[in-house]
Amino acid sequence: MAEQTDARYRKLEPGGEYLLRLENGRDWRLQIEEFADELEIDAAWFNGMGASKDAVIWFYDQESKEYLPKEFHEPFEVAMAVGNVTWLDGERFAHTHVLLTREDGSTVGGHLDSATAFAGEVYVRAFEDRVERAHDPTVTDLDLWSDSDLPETL
Repeated sequence: MAEQTDARYRKLEPGGEYLLRLENGRDWRLQIEEFADELEIDAAWFNGMGASKDAVIWFYDQESKEYLPKEFHEPFEVAMAVGNVTWLDGERFAHTHVLLTREDGSTVGGHLDSATAFAGEVYVRAFEDRVERAHDPTVTDLDLWSDSDLPETL
């Protein structure tokens, strides 16, 4: 028999699947959050692609346990955007990671704080359930899916 770990999980009931086209000139992540608010989506997974006019990417320093922001004032192709919608501090939050490419093919990536959309197409897979984030002060100092929302252990 396998040894029990600290990994946690929960089965979610599937909800709707949606295609979302982002509006030019507005914040990439904010539009996903507004979409989730409008449709009352309390938990979702999403993938997207498109282009942005700029970006603020955060890199999490695991030693200092702080996000280090990097601002980019240049256009990018959004080769990949992936994330989830959950609840954080009483609001829907689109936890988003991106891989952005420049004209020369070089890339930057990380936790998306903000980006002005040039164009964006996002596939959203909603769930019937609600998922909350809770602060983990002991190990990561991050806001992660809460233990109460993930009752099962491996």
